[in-house]
Amino acid sequence: MSGKVGLLSRLYNGIIGTADKFVPSPMRPLWEHPAGPKTIFFWAPLGKWALVIAGLGDINRPVHLLSINQCAVLATTGLIWSRYSLVIIPKNWSLFSVNVFVALTQMYQIARAVQYQQSLKNKSD
Repeated sequence: MSGKVGLLSRLYNGIIGTADKFVPSPMRPLWEHPAGPKTIFFWAPLGKWALVIAGLGDINRPVHLLSINQCAVLATTGLIWSRYSLVIIPKNWSLFSVNVFVALTQMYQIARAVQYQQSLKNKSD
């Protein structure tokens, strides 16, 4: 729990303190883990799954509407954060997995876009 005394910290501590009473014994190790639900190390990766869902949604997007630059930046950040998640202590496997999926979905989009551009180039030749 947060050691701060601000309004949001007190609200957060109140929510966690209330939820703490209802966590079953088998779930305690996850709940108490240094990268568990009591920390930002849990919630940030959970929120980042929205990028994966957006990337999967773009699979049906017409390929001429894809931005190679945007996909490349997202894939690169996915790779960088995947590496980072394994060198920090505690290792954050949740952060690792979401960033691997971000990188993979964006690399797939890059492959689609490059293949499309190559097909256009071959048609013009």
